[in-house]
Amino acid sequence: MEQDFQTLTLVLALAAVVGLAARWLRQPLIVAFIGVGIAVGPVGFGWVDGGGEIKLLAEVGIAILLFLVGLKLDLRLLRSSGPVALATGLGQVLFTSLGGFGIALALGLDRTTALYVAVALTFSSTIIIVKLLGDKRELDQQHGRIAIGFLIVQDIVVILVMIALTSFSVDTGDSVPVQLLLLVAKAGGFIGAIALTVRFVLPWLLHQVARSAELLVLFSVAWAIGLAAASDALGFSSEVGAFVAGVALATTPYREAVGARLISLRDFLLLFFFIELGAQLDFNDAGAQIGQALILSAFVLVGNPIIVLVIMGAMGYRKRTAFLAGLTVAQISEFSLILMALGLSLGHITSRSVGLVTVVGLITIGVSTYMILYSIPLFNRLSPLLSIFERGNPRPLDEPEASEDVEVILYGLGRYGSMIATELHLAGVSFMAVESDPQLVAAAAEHGVGNTIYGDAEDLEFVHTLPLDRTPWVVSAIPTADVNLTLLHALRSSDFTGKVALTAHSNADAAVMAAAGADVVLQPFTDAADHVLAILGHQPPTPEQTVSPDPPQP
Repeated sequence: MEQDFQTLTLVLALAAVVGLAARWLRQPLIVAFIGVGIAVGPVGFGWVDGGGEIKLLAEVGIAILLFLVGLKLDLRLLRSSGPVALATGLGQVLFTSLGGFGIALALGLDRTTALYVAVALTFSSTIIIVKLLGDKRELDQQHGRIAIGFLIVQDIVVILVMIALTSFSVDTGDSVPVQLLLLVAKAGGFIGAIALTVRFVLPWLLHQVARSAELLVLFSVAWAIGLAAASDALGFSSEVGAFVAGVALATTPYREAVGARLISLRDFLLLFFFIELGAQLDFNDAGAQIGQALILSAFVLVGNPIIVLVIMGAMGYRKRTAFLAGLTVAQISEFSLILMALGLSLGHITSRSVGLVTVVGLITIGVSTYMILYSIPLFNRLSPLLSIFERGNPRPLDEPEASEDVEVILYGLGRYGSMIATELHLAGVSFMAVESDPQLVAAAAEHGVGNTIYGDAEDLEFVHTLPLDRTPWVVSAIPTADVNLTLLHALRSSDFTGKVALTAHSNADAAVMAAAGADVVLQPFTDAADHVLAILGHQPPTPEQTVSPDPPQP
């Protein structure tokens, strides 16, 4: 145990140093962490063998990542991008399989090995793409949603392929059609059980759990890991279960708060996924196969994006959307290595073939990471050449129509905040309310007053989930000075250009908030007293006349 702890400490320290160096050199952290995995793996220092605690943490990180993807999924948007995701996903798999098989045969591989290599080249890494697009905040853009759609299609295909391979090699007594029917039956039961839980149990349970922010996070992680484990036990991948777990919570008012609080945990745990991926890379015979690996890598880096461009162009998408989506398939997946490992265990291929695909994976993951990070400059350079993929009458918009603007984002639905919300509702002002008390969230939903979501004003990550770019005002009805100052800092760091109104119960707090940059400071007691004076026919005092200390608090 002590040895494992020391090893983990060394791995984390090395990752921190390499990550810092990568930041200084403006290199992507993904490539740096895969390099750390190679360094600490069997071909390097030998600290990590691709199993144990590192593997467990990596699996948890993958589950959290895909849970967050499902949590952000809008089923309406999925319906709109479903046809292109299905067409692109299946089209790219078919094209890459046929093209890769022909290239592999031309390189001198036997038919069985060529088939394995060709199929391995078809799958792209959902985990890496989600991480990259999430960092660039492009998951909610049209090309991001389409990319996630066809990556999910690929994941389903690879699961079916591995089931078929296993069934051909192991005598289970059941034919492939019977196994597929059993698979469909298990999937239906799994989804049905989750649907019943979401309908009858989850709303009440979340309402109880959300009374504590820490308990809400713990429940969300347990829910994601639990469904991932159940999915794996049923013969599906754990990634599918984690994704479905996120979809199940996507319609609840707590999804934004949960997503914001799990981002840091996700980023930390994914470090171990990339380290484990690097540690699993096998470089036996890699030197002798570098020529073959470069040819296959070029096919993946260029051919896969081109087929996406062709399919999406034929469906009427503009070249920019098609190009940005196409870049996401310019690498092979961790599933590719799993597939090759399965073929090796079944005796279909040799370790030399696994080494070949390993090198292709390292090349394509590294190069495609740069391609995605610098996708806009790359598109600007290649734009004149990409016009041949665009139809004469492309869709009028590259991106989906923006959501309805929100005139006010209101924090807090206490006595003062609920009165503001009521007046905004009666005045016909569109607003979004943010409240950390689940009972107040439920009450607002019952009364149909505005769009109310669960969230915490002190959660810096949560601010990024709000439609700040379409909101001219953020109003906090929370009277606590520290909370308001934290919220103000988070808004300014998010480049919010609108105005901010904060609430203070004392002149001293009001002065601090004004000095910190609040555009308006609301003082309910002072404002109420001024209103009383106005009713009585007297003029409220000017700020210069107000020199009295704060009144004693009850």
